Amino acid sequence: MEKVLIISGSKSDEEIAKQVMTTLDAFGVPYKYEVASAHRNPEKVEKLVRESSADVFVCIAGLSAALPGVVASKTNKPVIGVPISAALGGLDALLSIAQMPPNVPVACVGIGMGKNAGILAVEILATADAELGKKLADFKEKLKA
Repeated sequence: MEKVLIISGSKSDEEIAKQVMTTLDAFGVPYKYEVASAHRNPEKVEKLVRESSADVFVCIAGLSAALPGVVASKTNKPVIGVPISAALGGLDALLSIAQMPPNVPVACVGIGMGKNAGILAVEILATADAELGKKLADFKEKLKA
């Protein structure tokens, strides 16, 4: 069963999704990847969230970047938004994800920073998984070298 569900709003976002997946693979975290647009496939998005066993959701979206907020509105679990540079250098997507209304929080990483989304998902999961916490500590120790 997946610990992280990665949803990208478009097939064109797959390169960023691969960054997330590579990061999760490095830590041995199981995940599932799906493409579903909050605007074009709202029923699919809702079904994915409702039926997922994931503890964390990573949503990759550009332009209006509604996907992370829509997912957050349908779950009590953490949602990480990854803005994509589709227009305006990604600033539109960044602001859409970062400026969620009160009581619907979404964590937001930098534009195109799938690796950071993967690491943040690992950090969240590591709060309840000592083995994963050890892997994360080892990873961070290696960064110091």
